[in-house]
Amino acid sequence: MGLILADTNIILYIMNGLPQVRKYIDVQFALSEVSEIELLGVKGIEQKEILFRKEMIYDCFLLRLNDSVKQVAIELKQKYSLKIPDALIAATAIYHDIPLLSADKDFVKIKELQFISLSI
Repeated sequence: MGLILADTNIILYIMNGLPQVRKYIDVQFALSEVSEIELLGVKGIEQKEILFRKEMIYDCFLLRLNDSVKQVAIELKQKYSLKIPDALIAATAIYHDIPLLSADKDFVKIKELQFISLSI
């Protein structure tokens, strides 16, 4: 399996050892900058947890937001009812032509997206 964009929830499930994500442990994950913000921007998060999450992030290939990704996100927002973070994450996968792995069923409706749905 090639590079896969992990949604924020996938990284959290891996950190928590959920059995449903075990088969993806050896996959090379990419991560959107949006997920990086979501993982680290938690109110009241302890320094120890920040360090642990940063280790997880550094194990991933971080995909930066750029004007092209933002344009795809705008088009997705116009076409589908998506929250901004979800539009940006989906746009990142579409722009880089890689599948998105998520437990968030809202991504199913995006026809342009290669979506791998994880059942939790």
